[in-house]
Amino acid sequence: MNETVKLTTAQAIIRFIANQYIEIDGKEMRICGGGFGIFGHGNVTCLGEALYENRAALPLYRGQNEQGMGFAAAGYAKQWLRRRFMFCTASAGPGTANLLTSAALAHANRLPVLMLCGDTFITRLPDPVLQQLEHFGNPALGVNDAFKAVSRFWDRITHPAQILQSLPAAFATMLDPADCGPAFIGLPQDVQGWTYDYPASFFAKRVHRIRSQAPDIAEIEEAAETLKAAKRPVIIAGGGVQYAGAVDALIDFATRHNIPVVETIAGRANLTQSHPLNIGPVGVTGSDSANTVVAKADVILALGTRLQDFTTGSWTAFAKDARIIGLNVGRHDAAKHLSLPVVGDAKLGLFALGEALSGYRAPDDWTMNAQTERAKWVAYTDMITTPGNGPNSYAQAIRVVNDLCDSRDRVVAAAGGLPAEVTAHWQTKEPGTVDVEFGFSCMGYEIAGGWGARIAQFEREPDRDTIVFTGDGSYLLMNSDIYSSVLTQRKLIICVLDNGGFAVINKLQNNTGNESFNNLLADCPTIPHPFAVDFEAHAAAMGANAETAANPAEFAEAFKRAKAADKTSVIVMKVDAYDGWTTQGHAWWEVGTPHISNSATVTDKHQETEAARSAQRAGI
Repeated sequence: MNETVKLTTAQAIIRFIANQYIEIDGKEMRICGGGFGIFGHGNVTCLGEALYENRAALPLYRGQNEQGMGFAAAGYAKQWLRRRFMFCTASAGPGTANLLTSAALAHANRLPVLMLCGDTFITRLPDPVLQQLEHFGNPALGVNDAFKAVSRFWDRITHPAQILQSLPAAFATMLDPADCGPAFIGLPQDVQGWTYDYPASFFAKRVHRIRSQAPDIAEIEEAAETLKAAKRPVIIAGGGVQYAGAVDALIDFATRHNIPVVETIAGRANLTQSHPLNIGPVGVTGSDSANTVVAKADVILALGTRLQDFTTGSWTAFAKDARIIGLNVGRHDAAKHLSLPVVGDAKLGLFALGEALSGYRAPDDWTMNAQTERAKWVAYTDMITTPGNGPNSYAQAIRVVNDLCDSRDRVVAAAGGLPAEVTAHWQTKEPGTVDVEFGFSCMGYEIAGGWGARIAQFEREPDRDTIVFTGDGSYLLMNSDIYSSVLTQRKLIICVLDNGGFAVINKLQNNTGNESFNNLLADCPTIPHPFAVDFEAHAAAMGANAETAANPAEFAEAFKRAKAADKTSVIVMKVDAYDGWTTQGHAWWEVGTPHISNSATVTDKHQETEAARSAQRAGI
């Protein structure tokens, strides 16, 4: 006789989640490390009851803002290299709507986040209910349907038995190396409390394994023949290298075959700064060394990268006749721009490709030239990051932190000018220690994502630190998880670099011939008397240690105090909005510019922009 257990839908969901495990480094642990939640009428009575009963197995972190919760869950998943994740629960209506941006971030970055969100009543008996979005011609359509565009898996539970299919499918999606991304489950308020006699076996402990897909032999052979003929090969290493646990395999492959390696933004910290084949970051916010090398390359092995425009220079960074081999677990990514696809796990793919290359090595003069270019770039970064070489700058602050941090400390950045500066100048001490969120480049991720990353880091390396770089613009957009980090005793070191507005967009505005307008506070006609926020006082009001540094020397002393502290510290320093930017290392980036304008400078810049288009690979 099959044993059953009567549970509410909400109780069954939480019991199932609590019994899903994964083995990491020989240790079994829950796939779901817990969740972030803000309760409202749409999730507190039923889902809240179930979570309370499981509060020891699935710790629930109280959020301050639903969008911040989603960012924190993304930061957590990224720190765990997509092997573990958190859920987010929000009430029906505006609470759930606030998660939409963070769902898009998780989708763009291929990160697993489980969203358990309140919904309207399936029976429709009490309609229209509080916070319901009514569509008169389609009463089934609501706010939750907006998540279909930003979820890898989406479902609305209309009957308790439905979760027997939906939950395993959601987990399978979030653990799939190729299809990984956020899963959204809408929970109507009445269905959450309905009961069903579930098979007891549905809740049995299950240990999952993330698939490592071996590549097709014919694809490996074709890729190997292409590489054997290469005189100027290069490897572009993306974030997928770390997700596949393929850093050592990459180092071994590149060393045995003498092939230079450049890194994408997501792939920063694949190789340490000192590795002789590390030629630097590539692309729009890259390095002269990497961009010079990829421009001359005849064969490009794109490894675990989705070849975003900031990597490819909007497809102008590579020679038009260069062959691209796409080694990627995702078919869609492997075949981009008519690449020669090798669909499979990065580690297994490198092993197979290495065997097929049978002794091939790139010419020594090619690799030595790449290393010469790298030495020039290192000298440039050393110059521009040296404190005191000009007014306070992002680069100087990055240098201070880089010099003083532990090799296993984690760095988090996301939007504005800081991702470019961190990508260009950070000197990696150990692999896997950099999170520059540039898949969605979302303002507000920095502090919230840092909090989630610190929760994950605390589970493995409690003695290390998570260091957040944020500008004043992102800080003002979302800062409440400073308070969260203090409340939960998950220490952050937050570096707030204040340039008086959205300085990097002002730079783009000026670089396209436009006048400064509506970016820096000083350039807003609707602000008669601009003034700066007292970020130190603001952060202190949320319980953090906070201080303001006048220059990099003071910043360094403040950072040392933050390292020694046992709770979140916020260090504020003003930086120049115009001077101190990295002026080298850039590739062309396609942005829309006016084809006609009353401004001669705008017209000139448009023509200058279009002139560079001749180097663009048109879909090949």
